[in-house]
Amino acid sequence: MNSTIRKQPFYVKLAMVLVSLIAMGYLAILGKAVLSPLIFSFLFAILLYPVSKFLEQRLKFPKGLASILSVILFISLISGILYLIGSQFSSLSEDWPQFKEQFIKSIEQFQEWIAQSFNVDKSHQVTYLTDAAKKMLSSSTVVISATVVSLSSTIIFLVFTFIYTFFILFYRRHIVNFLNAVFKEEHLDTVNDALEQIQYIIRNYLVGIMIQIAVVSTITCLVFWALGIKYAFLLGMLTGIINIIPYVGIFTAMFISALVTFATTMAFTKVLFVVAALIGIHAFDANILLPTVVGSKVKINAFITVLGVFIGEMLWGVSGMFLSIPVVAVLKIIFDRVESMKPWGMLLGEGSKN
Repeated sequence: MNSTIRKQPFYVKLAMVLVSLIAMGYLAILGKAVLSPLIFSFLFAILLYPVSKFLEQRLKFPKGLASILSVILFISLISGILYLIGSQFSSLSEDWPQFKEQFIKSIEQFQEWIAQSFNVDKSHQVTYLTDAAKKMLSSSTVVISATVVSLSSTIIFLVFTFIYTFFILFYRRHIVNFLNAVFKEEHLDTVNDALEQIQYIIRNYLVGIMIQIAVVSTITCLVFWALGIKYAFLLGMLTGIINIIPYVGIFTAMFISALVTFATTMAFTKVLFVVAALIGIHAFDANILLPTVVGSKVKINAFITVLGVFIGEMLWGVSGMFLSIPVVAVLKIIFDRVESMKPWGMLLGEGSKN
């Protein structure tokens, strides 16, 4: 079979590769509702496996009870973080009238600047803004309904993710036995080595991500508190969480922080301080923290990382951006252990530093 494929002309092999990539991409888009929570579940199950194993071996819990307790502990941790962020959002909602008033003042100042700089009369600006507001209000019901649908979809997504996580933990030995039965006996050592390496890489990657979130959030909260920024804790937590999206997250966090700072202080100097602080934090994270706690675990070059995030966003949106790096890391582990795929593993890796 392999010899037959090698004898094919280049354009035939190229067509086969392109058709395969298009088919896999199309199937990934169609199967998003199933595949996305399933992949998250495998990642969470790998992360929670030591906890479940500890409960089974040290505390002598039955496997089912140990699996469900591990999931419950994980849900409790996430719920605590969401509660802290939600409490800050409630404080933000209480200050919304003040926020809106300051935002209107900034719009008026911006209108005056446009009028002086581009000789556009304020009445024309008001007319344009009024028309835009009418269009927004006319579609408000659509926006509200879309928000409700999105929220319900997120809840369903989380419910199925945690259910899948429990079943993967409970049937983990069954899944491993299935994989061993699929491959030939001479390949079992390679399969088991790949499975162990995937568990090690993914578990250490996820732990590293959690450390990164904690450190970046703490530093950002302290810096914003020292600068006297309102909602320093909320902005710090959001920055730490959004920052795990490579290259894109820090700019999103910078935009949100700058907007909230300007709306609550009306001071351009503080906005500049916030932007400068986030640039400094990002430099520390990218050059010191990330290579130490995450980069040493996942050997993927920066170009593939950015490309993976972009493709993940195209296929699955935000969830695809989060999943891109672990999926590429798993692919690299598999490629490195399959003789015909080793060049692709080399392409995904960091390569020579010379």
